[in-house]
Amino acid sequence: MRVLIATDSVHTTAAACDYLEPRLDGDDAVAVVTVPTDEARDAADALNVATARLLGRADVETTRLDAGEDAADAILAAVDERSPDTVVVGRHAGTPGASPGLGGTARRVVEGAGVPVVVVVPSA
Repeated sequence: MRVLIATDSVHTTAAACDYLEPRLDGDDAVAVVTVPTDEARDAADALNVATARLLGRADVETTRLDAGEDAADAILAAVDERSPDTVVVGRHAGTPGASPGLGGTARRVVEGAGVPVVVVVPSA
């Protein structure tokens, strides 16, 4: 299985890891991407969380995408480049307790990914 996690926070990464951990085996590959923005102050830490949590469960690759790009466009380009079987995103900029529903980036990824997208909800 090839998975792409698109994250901008440790909260989203933790929720993605919670979802993936029981589903992974040593032959799986997980690409974790982040698009740092002013709102996503802990994007670098998010990559570290994924590496620590998924170490030994899958081959993990982390990438910081160009901060100048639109987040959804950058994530969709990463999906096209990496051809994952599944994409995992947070529903709302990694903010615990955020309003219900999908944020703009998550909505665009769900609509444009061309592969199944799992939307995780960070815990409060």
